[in-house]
Amino acid sequence: MAEKSRTWNKVAVVGGGNMGSGIAQKIASEGVPVTLVDLDDEKVANGLERIRTTLQEGVERRIFRPDQVEAILARVSGTSDLSDLADADLVIEAIFEDLDVKKKLFRDLDSKCGESTILATNTSSFYVRDLAEATERPDRVVGLHYFFHPAKNRLVEVIPGEATSADTYARSWALQELIGKTPIRSADAPGFVVNRYFVPWLNEAVRLLDEGAGNIATIDGAAKSAFRIGMGPFELMNVTGVPIAYHAAGTLGRQLGRFYSPADTLKKQVDSKENWNLDGEIDETKFEAIGDRLLSVAIYVASALVSEKVASIEETDIGARVGLRWALGPFELANRIGLEKAQKLTRDLASRYDLPPAALIETQAESGRPFEFELVTLEIEGGVGTITIRRPDAMNALNEEVVRQLAARFTEAEANDEVRGIVLDGAGKAFVAGADIRFFVKNIKAGQVDKIARFTKTGQDLYRQIDQCRKPVIAKLDGLSLGGGSELALTADCIVMTDRGMMGFPETGIGIYPGLGGTQRTRERVGASLTKYLLYTGDMIDGRTAVSMGLADEFVDRAEVDGRVRELALSVGPQSREVKPVPESFQSIAKFFGDNSMETIRKGEADAGGDPRLEKLAKKVSFKAPIALRITEELIEKGEEAGLDAGLALELENLDRIFRSKDALTGLTSLGRGRPEFQDE
Repeated sequence: MAEKSRTWNKVAVVGGGNMGSGIAQKIASEGVPVTLVDLDDEKVANGLERIRTTLQEGVERRIFRPDQVEAILARVSGTSDLSDLADADLVIEAIFEDLDVKKKLFRDLDSKCGESTILATNTSSFYVRDLAEATERPDRVVGLHYFFHPAKNRLVEVIPGEATSADTYARSWALQELIGKTPIRSADAPGFVVNRYFVPWLNEAVRLLDEGAGNIATIDGAAKSAFRIGMGPFELMNVTGVPIAYHAAGTLGRQLGRFYSPADTLKKQVDSKENWNLDGEIDETKFEAIGDRLLSVAIYVASALVSEKVASIEETDIGARVGLRWALGPFELANRIGLEKAQKLTRDLASRYDLPPAALIETQAESGRPFEFELVTLEIEGGVGTITIRRPDAMNALNEEVVRQLAARFTEAEANDEVRGIVLDGAGKAFVAGADIRFFVKNIKAGQVDKIARFTKTGQDLYRQIDQCRKPVIAKLDGLSLGGGSELALTADCIVMTDRGMMGFPETGIGIYPGLGGTQRTRERVGASLTKYLLYTGDMIDGRTAVSMGLADEFVDRAEVDGRVRELALSVGPQSREVKPVPESFQSIAKFFGDNSMETIRKGEADAGGDPRLEKLAKKVSFKAPIALRITEELIEKGEEAGLDAGLALELENLDRIFRSKDALTGLTSLGRGRPEFQDE
């Protein structure tokens, strides 16, 4: 098995420019010591100052506290001597795109670094294999292609070369998850995944300008309309650098052919050393034709790269949503406009540029079915079946398709004799951030609360299957867990959390209650009083606190969590749940919520004894939906008397009552719009 869990003691980044300093900043921000390297001490100092400046901007925007910035900076060192990297676990090259210069650097790193050091390249232009060939350790060379700004953009493409070992790849991938990135796999191919379709998309916009299809303002407007994005291609080129688009198109053109080569006007714009002039009248009558051309490029090129096995359709779409911040990826766009139209558009594009047909689109259109996406995966290794929900850009939120696939993967793992234990995981920075709110809102507005009830019943059946499974089930919470996600975790025999793990039940603040067992399994773990506190207030609970109160079972360092959950999956026996004694820090809270009714607390009539902490919690409760609080209290208390199965049934019985209330729609539509005003209706 590839070793993923070894601690990262030192990572180095060579190149102190915007990319290199940004990569180093992100690594240090996530607790990993990093060394920034450049040609001389002055360049190193400039790179360190870039990091300091960006972090200070984060303080001004209230992303970081001053003490956090000091801690991050304390993890960053600088050097101009490659010999200082002898003990590095990983070195990431992030210098300018010159193949000969990069090869020389890799030769130098190969001679200076320890035998086990992994060498990575952030190249966007060259093959990983070409850089690996410059070393005596091609098995320990990998591509890590970050996106600008690397301290903020979560996407990273992880690219194995021809000789990259499984261990090198697994460890490099694990580091990206450790530092909060969303990794996608790419073959070692021109443009990798995202640039393969994004750069031609930019280039096609310039060709449309050359053809007189519209002015810059109109083309940008059409792109924003067709792709539901905030910036059009010309504005994006201004932000990221017009020369970057030109050089990227040139590289793709040399490797893949004329269609990918830069448009004439793109070269002229680079020669002018000016940004595009975005001014002009917008002609919306031209939006459809322009939008169709841009859609045809994104869909055609995405189809080609998947056919060539550069990436999967899921990774291709994640790349667009996370890296480019598109609302939909190319294959989701094909589904949205319809496969028949996607087929026509790609055929028109192929005819225009003398390209082969988009085979994947042709096949899918002939099937008469839209593209289907694998949102939940099962990987079996060494007796452990790891089930991972992969909607990282949506925080792995549960919808009908996710629940369907989760049920299928769990049933598959449960029935597989090779699987001795099961791990539940979430890709990206969340475990599961609850149910997809849009599903609830859509069905409430359509008067189809019965669909919500069916969805919840399906989820409850799955969750009951999980907590009755005879094989050990371990929930790995290395990220945010809200609502239905926390309820999913509670079905496991053992919940393992890291310092990035958080659990919470925000439902009463959006007009509903936890309906997937949250009122019952929480009570079985921490007792009725603390369950009322958690569900009434919606407080977020970190890993150490969750373990102390019995909500979770183990707190583990992030670098060790994969190894630990595997151990537990192979060793945990049947769990007999007993509520832990309330920790001293929560005794006054448990007494307050145990002694007082929800109504008394909500109205400010409960005696907090002058305790400012309790007064603050009571204030929180006063902002929650009264009807949701009322039902939650009933469910906790009746479930305590009747037991788990009866309590779960009561959760289902009250769905119609809560989702037909005005407060449910008010709360569910309030997200991102400020605190809702509940009417108790």
